[in-house]
Amino acid sequence: MTVQQLWNNLKRLASRFVQSLSYLQKVLLTIGCGALFGLLLYFVYLLRMPDYLGNSPAACVNCHVMTPYYATWMHSSHARNTTCNDCHVPHNNIVNKYFFKAKDGMGHVYMFLTRSEHQAIMAKDASAEVIMDNCIRCHKQLNQEFVKTGRIDYMEAKRGEGHACWDCHRNVPHGGMNSLASTPGAQVPLPPSPVPEWLHGMLK
Repeated sequence: MTVQQLWNNLKRLASRFVQSLSYLQKVLLTIGCGALFGLLLYFVYLLRMPDYLGNSPAACVNCHVMTPYYATWMHSSHARNTTCNDCHVPHNNIVNKYFFKAKDGMGHVYMFLTRSEHQAIMAKDASAEVIMDNCIRCHKQLNQEFVKTGRIDYMEAKRGEGHACWDCHRNVPHGGMNSLASTPGAQVPLPPSPVPEWLHGMLK
């Protein structure tokens, strides 16, 4: 069966279903679909979904568990000319960038909703590999011409064939080990919350 045939079959089934409904059922179905669509749009607004398509750190701090990392980034020298995406997503091609971003983001959403995040969040191997590749991508001249450390990737460092960038540069850019309960210098201006005050009261 081709895609066109499948589409035609679905249209026929939908048409038969709608014709089998009474006028009142059609009105109620229309109202229900409108309400669901409205709730979906409101959900998109609350999650600041358009932010996820860009590079704004506001998207990362939508989830309050990222606030310590947003704060330490803002106090670091990296805040002057980098965003979260410069370090935390691949830059080899746009498909890989958005696939990784979506996969990582959904993992964070799952952990946040199930309250399974650790007090001190650590990068997993896939993320660590991306971060180290980006360190080398941005500091290519420094590590290949000036310091001449050469290029190794994270998995080579993990096998003991060299060092990961953060083995020496422990305080870049998040100020060493932070936790959700304690982060030095965490008082920074955060992006305004899209959640209305009345809903804030319900969530407390």
